[in-house]
Amino acid sequence: MARLIFFCGHAGTGKTTLAKRLIGPLMQRTGESFCLLDKDTLYGNYSAAVMGALTGDPNDRDSPTYLRLLRDPEYAGLLDTARENLALGVNVLVVGPLSREIRNRQLFDRAWLGIGADVRWRVLWVHLPEALARARINARGNPHDAYKLAHWDEYRQRRFAPDAVTYPELLHFDNSAPGAADYAALLDALVAL
Repeated sequence: MARLIFFCGHAGTGKTTLAKRLIGPLMQRTGESFCLLDKDTLYGNYSAAVMGALTGDPNDRDSPTYLRLLRDPEYAGLLDTARENLALGVNVLVVGPLSREIRNRQLFDRAWLGIGADVRWRVLWVHLPEALARARINARGNPHDAYKLAHWDEYRQRRFAPDAVTYPELLHFDNSAPGAADYAALLDALVAL
């Protein structure tokens, strides 16, 4: 059985860093290989070219134009790539916000995901308090965050905080200041998948 693990959460929460930190130990503990599919890596250059042509701002990843024209096709391609790997028996870690898909419960729906009965999957929500996420976004200095930071009040309205009661199938990870025990517990939960 192939494994599919989503690392979801808003910008600045450390999804990619966490996935990269855990992929080696996950492979070691399971004895299986995994591929890492990060939305920003897969679509960053493409989005820059398209948004540069459409709006003159290649770093725009949050404007209404981006959200209307590129968000959904990027996620569709990300999931298509994950499914293709899973069909080949390759375990997959998917990194991307995917907050709308969690809110709509789509990531918990095998049929919507288009994965077979031979795939086990888990959805992880990586979270931080908003102020800390914004500080980390500022500190990383990524030009792709410029629109988000300049329009923070608009962006923050899209932030979504799924709770454990409403989303019991969601695995939560507070990435504020995790210690070795926190990483170990998360790794245990992912290995148990």
